Amino acid sequence: MKEKFINPFTDFGFKKLFGEENNKDLLIDFLNELLKNESPITDLTFLKTENLGATEADRKAIFDLYCQNSKGQKFIVELQKAKQKHFKDRSIYYSSFPIQEQAQKGDWDYELKAVYTVSIMDFKFDDLEQNESKLRHDVQLMEIETKKVFYEKLRFVYLEMPKFTKTIDQLENHYEKWLFLLKNLSKLDAIPEKLREKIFIKLFEVAEIAKYNDSEQRAYQDSLKYYRDLKNVMNTVFEEGQIDERKKIVKALLLSGVDLEIVAKATKLSIQEIETIINSKENKS
Repeated sequence: MKEKFINPFTDFGFKKLFGEENNKDLLIDFLNELLKNESPITDLTFLKTENLGATEADRKAIFDLYCQNSKGQKFIVELQKAKQKHFKDRSIYYSSFPIQEQAQKGDWDYELKAVYTVSIMDFKFDDLEQNESKLRHDVQLMEIETKKVFYEKLRFVYLEMPKFTKTIDQLENHYEKWLFLLKNLSKLDAIPEKLREKIFIKLFEVAEIAKYNDSEQRAYQDSLKYYRDLKNVMNTVFEEGQIDERKKIVKALLLSGVDLEIVAKATKLSIQEIETIINSKENKS
């Protein structure tokens, strides 16, 4: 059956819901629900997603969404569709860009604005399998002995979405309703009574595929095809238990006819790294 609403895990769907000026209230509501113990966000300004770092590698860093609130606090919001080698390292590394951007010329006392990284993951952390029911991970710098937060201005929130299994009747609060929609929006054919809140009614209106023009329809279908192809390839790779995941994923994507630049974006590797993998003796054998 043809879907009525977009899939938020596609690039088009995610940016349509959360990355457009007219829909900032959706992103603000989601972040406020996610970061309830922080000061409420009243407004957001979208920033350039291509980070202007100091090196060529830094300048290739592209965030899904990058914004700041009226206090100058920075927010990186990313959709992660597939497992990546060194995913945590990459997450920490990317968070350093909004920190470095705050450097000021001349006299500066090093006071920083807070930086928040939110990763909505369409996979599970392999090294956290002992916490099978824990889908949300809040991470901050901590003093080991006292277990107290050492620095409050750097925070990471990771959501392992495959672990969210609640049905519409089991939802207990606004936060769980957001998770349900992220996981199930494209599977719905109408607005459930339990989700008839103003913010969610707008989300359904924005997400209705039939309202898009021809160009948007094509863009979404292309994005959906890429998402499905990526999921199929990734599932096959992991099911076969490949030893070197990164090399096998790159090879599988390229053999499936996925464009080199799309492979780079999906795996978060540079074109040069991918070409090195392609030309390696191991891959040629």
